[in-house]
Amino acid sequence: MNLAFAKMHGLGNDFVVIDEREHAYELSPQTLAAIADRRTGIGCDQILFLLPADDASAAARYRVANADGSEAEHCGNGIRCIAVYLRRAGEITDSVSIEIGDETYELTIDSDGAVSVDMGMPRFEPKQIPLSRSAYAERYEAEFACGPLSFGAVSMGNPHAVIQVDDVETAAVAPIGTAVQASELFPQGVNVGFMQIVSPDHIRLRVFERGVGETRACGTGACAAMAIGRRWGVLGDRATVELTGGELAIAWPDNQTKRMTMTGPATFVFEGSIEL
Repeated sequence: MNLAFAKMHGLGNDFVVIDEREHAYELSPQTLAAIADRRTGIGCDQILFLLPADDASAAARYRVANADGSEAEHCGNGIRCIAVYLRRAGEITDSVSIEIGDETYELTIDSDGAVSVDMGMPRFEPKQIPLSRSAYAERYEAEFACGPLSFGAVSMGNPHAVIQVDDVETAAVAPIGTAVQASELFPQGVNVGFMQIVSPDHIRLRVFERGVGETRACGTGACAAMAIGRRWGVLGDRATVELTGGELAIAWPDNQTKRMTMTGPATFVFEGSIEL
């Protein structure tokens, strides 16, 4: 089978985009992992599938597969790439609605090419994350294989644990990320963010993602860090999130009753086909 695809990235968090709106390929997790392999496949952090929308007001639905073939609920950098993909195809101009799961997200492509996304409201209740704790806490304490840790937890459509560190450069991202992901505290797995507070409007962040490992950027991870930083009182209502691949701008109003907004780039790299 010959499979057409587009390669895209958001701040180096890279994707293979497969359009299934006219034909469903029904690719197995093993095939997805082979596509994502950087030595023998195309290579990517995640695979994004474009699907027909259920809501007539939305241009498309999309779903996300991780590099190991497992499913993910959402991807902040990925949804920006889907918007740019649709505009490049001439299907939209500067705004679009895109579905994932039971949510619809509104996106706007600015004149400079940056994409702004309405990321919705963070969800802090343990059952919404999900987190195996009976009650919400601003900070959770737990013992992991790497030792005791204090962290915040939130869902941005997918589960995140956020750990504050003094310096992201020296943080033990892979060992701690692996240990937290292996914990039974997170029954559906978790993305682990390592947040360094530079100032109330600037953080540095590294994210160890489910099914992938550390990525150069994570849009939902940046939003999760903003949400936890606001709950901890260390961030204002707007912040620049500095990731390995570049910067995202995150805004969440003071009253915390409005939805969070993320703004950042999305880049088309090339298109091609692969024989499966």
